[in-house]
Amino acid sequence: MKLNPNCPKLSYMVQSFPLLYTRVNIILTLIGYAHSFSTFQWPNPQLRYADNQLYEGSMGILVQDCPSRENTTIPAQWLRIAYHDMSTHDIDDGSGGLDASIQYELDRPQNIGQGMIDSLNDFKAFRIATPFFGMADTIALGAVFAVAGCGGPLIPFSAGRVDATEPGPETVPEPQQDLASHTEAFRRQGFSPTEMIGLVACGHTLGGVRQVDFPLIVTDTEDVVQSFDTTTNFDNAVVSEYLQNTTQNILVVGPNVTTRSDFRIFASDGNVTMQSFLSSDTFAETCKDLIGRMINTVPNGVTLTQPISEPFDYVVSEPLFSYRNGTLSMATTLRVMTENPSRTVTMLWADRQGSSCPPSGCTSPSISTQEVVFSLIGNLQGLTGTRYSFNATINASTSISKFWFEINENDGSDPIVVDNGGPGFVIEQDSVFIDNSRSENVLLSSSFDEYRKVVVAVRGDTSSSVSITTSDPNSDASAPPYLLTVITTNLQLDDSNPSEGGFTFFTVNISETVNFVSISGNIGGVSYVQENFDMTVVNFAFVTIS
Repeated sequence: MKLNPNCPKLSYMVQSFPLLYTRVNIILTLIGYAHSFSTFQWPNPQLRYADNQLYEGSMGILVQDCPSRENTTIPAQWLRIAYHDMSTHDIDDGSGGLDASIQYELDRPQNIGQGMIDSLNDFKAFRIATPFFGMADTIALGAVFAVAGCGGPLIPFSAGRVDATEPGPETVPEPQQDLASHTEAFRRQGFSPTEMIGLVACGHTLGGVRQVDFPLIVTDTEDVVQSFDTTTNFDNAVVSEYLQNTTQNILVVGPNVTTRSDFRIFASDGNVTMQSFLSSDTFAETCKDLIGRMINTVPNGVTLTQPISEPFDYVVSEPLFSYRNGTLSMATTLRVMTENPSRTVTMLWADRQGSSCPPSGCTSPSISTQEVVFSLIGNLQGLTGTRYSFNATINASTSISKFWFEINENDGSDPIVVDNGGPGFVIEQDSVFIDNSRSENVLLSSSFDEYRKVVVAVRGDTSSSVSITTSDPNSDASAPPYLLTVITTNLQLDDSNPSEGGFTFFTVNISETVNFVSISGNIGGVSYVQENFDMTVVNFAFVTIS
């Protein structure tokens, strides 16, 4: 395909800093066909971020192959905290649920254990909390990875939970309670007596009871942890060993009859449900359903996204913009599921005047390709994919109004047009944006501290004003709760970048741990907003200063 002479071939650094050149939200997502649900129209930051964390994020590394920690396993700890967080739900009034209230409830006897704090520290360390994906979503995602990491079923993931700001009621079931109390507790959480049996069995296929935390249950001080079954994997051994009377589950055969809660629950229907779980397929499918419902139990008024069970076929990254010498550069990437070395992918775009591009649009072939590195979940699903990189040099006066893609498999099939369901990916404003090539990562050689110098280009004069709101998941708190740090700052004129071509440049220094920002600009009384701009994929030029 020929390039339009007014839209020359581009050059693009795959990891360069993304500049959202629109008023809309973060990482742009192509509509394409989504296996899990019918349509995904750009922009949708929640779904794009959920897809990224589920299929390309690093969280699964910590639970892959069911690793041990403190005589139990990390997945067991992650699954436990998810249940304990959810168990505040009351189906009668719609309150409580998986909302990260557990951060405020760690002083309660039912939430005792170093594993709770360790899990929250794990989640904090990944720094994935955002204004729309908080600790509650992270805890739920941790449960999905925990089950998969130990060989259990792949549970679809939905995002959209809202973090609580205070503790919930003390409603976690405790081993010393009688069967009627447990049945009522699970009913309140939304589970029937049969589902109570299943959820307890599914939860107790991992982990065990720690002696130091529950000395009235594990009375032998020589036992550090009494495991629920003889395997560390997510399997139905907890069921078969119980039915075969070979179990060492302390909540079934422990010396304290009062705390044999698993025995009372498992036997509550004459072992009918437990007998059905001797089928490993039945056990896995039941656990997939029940744990999925558990992590999706949220307070009334909270709306979760549709569940994601497979990645979206097409995902485009935020456009990266910069202005220099009378031209705008725009770079982006397109993730295409599956690999085909013969495939060609072309980016097309239209200007704002319809004069410098033909009706078919300016064009640019991909300038590089990169194999997608998938997460634990993606690897378990056997996924492959390719990320295609593009760059466009755009006349600043005519600018760009929208872009789209054409995929040719070169196998005789018709080309696929990826255009956000028809209108293309619309660039709604070009007046306020983060300038990719002028912004920098700064390293102080004397202290090895690092920060980001963010430069914002404004299509206006020095009377314009710009402010930035930063979201930093790197909480300064030494113990839970770990809250997102949100700060709003006014930008100053950037003396190192003088005005050029009608643009004035403003700057601010922010922490290198900030993952999302929102920018507000006022030019001649007109307001422009750039919301939830993703900083997690930036790669500014590095500058070292003494």
